[in-house]
Amino acid sequence: MPRTVILGVIGSDAHVVGITILDQALSAAGFDVVNLGVQTSQAEFVDAAKAHDADAVLVSSLYGHAEQDCRGFHDRLASDSLDLPTYIGGNLAVGQDDWDETRRRFERMGFTRVFDSETEPQEAIDALCLDLDVSATEREGSEPQSIRVTT
Repeated sequence: MPRTVILGVIGSDAHVVGITILDQALSAAGFDVVNLGVQTSQAEFVDAAKAHDADAVLVSSLYGHAEQDCRGFHDRLASDSLDLPTYIGGNLAVGQDDWDETRRRFERMGFTRVFDSETEPQEAIDALCLDLDVSATEREGSEPQSIRVTT
């Protein structure tokens, strides 16, 4: 049974290339992807996660204002009794000099995994499989993706 993931670009960000590549890579890996597109509100992520009985939520942000866009996001999920892995990736902070500090900041905000803009889609897929306990049998037939997501 495929695992359902919600994917989208949060806030006012209109960068679509990254989620298009992720959508293709996740679909090829056997995930059922609900792609919300760009300029997606927190409420739309929560509503989609509920409506599709999602297994995980993947948030993308490339314009550097993810912290502002994601404030309170996990409170919204919790208020709707949603307890699922949340991932965020991209260019998350303007002038992002210290990646380790940026990663820790988003982990403190509640994100399960935090990826930079140079992350290969396969790394996120592997993390999802680990976090969702996807067995090797379920993964059969999924080919590693060699697509690079950059800003």
